[in-house]
Amino acid sequence: MHVVITGGAGFLGSRLARELLKRRALTGSDGVAREITKVTLVDVVRARGFDDPRVELLAGDVADPEVVADAITEETGSIFHLAAVVSGQAEAEFDLGLRINLDATRLILERARRNGNRPRIVFTSSVAVFGGPLPERVLDTSILAPQSSYGTQKAMAELLINDYSRKGFVDGRALRMPTISVRPGAPNKAASSFASGIVREPLEGKEAVCPVSPDTVMWLMSPRKAIQALLHGHELDGAAFGHSRALSMPGLSITVRDMVAALERVAGKEVVARIRWEPDPALARIVASWPGDFVTARADALGFERDASFEEIVRAYIDDDLPRAR
Repeated sequence: MHVVITGGAGFLGSRLARELLKRRALTGSDGVAREITKVTLVDVVRARGFDDPRVELLAGDVADPEVVADAITEETGSIFHLAAVVSGQAEAEFDLGLRINLDATRLILERARRNGNRPRIVFTSSVAVFGGPLPERVLDTSILAPQSSYGTQKAMAELLINDYSRKGFVDGRALRMPTISVRPGAPNKAASSFASGIVREPLEGKEAVCPVSPDTVMWLMSPRKAIQALLHGHELDGAAFGHSRALSMPGLSITVRDMVAALERVAGKEVVARIRWEPDPALARIVASWPGDFVTARADALGFERDASFEEIVRAYIDDDLPRAR
């Protein structure tokens, strides 16, 4: 089986690729497990750290038809579409967000349709598809009313994936991912970047700025659970999703204050003393538009898993990523 990962040079894309290479097989759209013979990583820069002969590295624009045509062929059985312009950048650069978050998704779906082999497609959507007046705990069936360009673009891509799947062109699934924390590496332009920074930087001995109120409620998932979710979501029979191929992933609902308290319990007062509270009203408005708690009965019934606590998330980062950061 040929597998394509867009955003393959990113931390989730490269981590997913390594997990795929380890497991060696995936289920095809016919329900049969097949050996992974090739993994193509597509991103604006070439992914690093791969010497496996099964890996192909493509550097290019995922919204460029020629790049997509090179990456996705009639041999492509699975596509993990992770590439995106993140929330803060999509808000500031509207045309770029629309091009990468929506146009590229349609281009990928159309390429798969024209190939005619009905590949499985896992799309990373976001809880930002919800917004406006919402119940205290959001349902999968709650109306989509995003309050950001990023959320709007993700919602439109979800609808396309649902329709292409309904028509039998692809076997798609759109997984609404919580904010991923703790992300390793440098901060990015995502409005949620602070949710990793207030843990990552203090643990590395650096100062971190928290731009939102301590009472801000976040819906979180660790990188470990994110990779598990992507793989589990791929392996499920598409029919199990029912009438909607979009599904909110299980997460951990927690205030920023409690995140910091959990970090203190794991790493001590000296570490949390490196966090500086400095409000950014524009960023805080974006984050506040995202719901902070969900009912995930569908995902729970389908076998997706959540993190037990934020302490567990912090310890996972210390075990998996902090040694490399230092």
